[in-house]
Amino acid sequence: MKIIVDIDCTPAEVRQFMGLPDLEPLQKAAMAEIEKRMMAEFERYSPEGLIKTWLTPLNADWLQDLMKKAKK
Repeated sequence: MKIIVDIDCTPAEVRQFMGLPDLEPLQKAAMAEIEKRMMAEFERYSPEGLIKTWLTPLNADWLQDLMKKAKK
């Protein structure tokens, strides 16, 4: 004997029927935090951020000397 049951419902309806918790607010909060952290890291790797990191006061004199030699 073979019985086939076809149920047409949304994932939210299945979770509610099975008594599972709705994790959508938690997921939205987690994704917002991840997005915030990713955007902060993108700013760190922007061209301006990289120049600030690479050109510390100690390295600025070296770079100026290099540029002067390159112009000659």
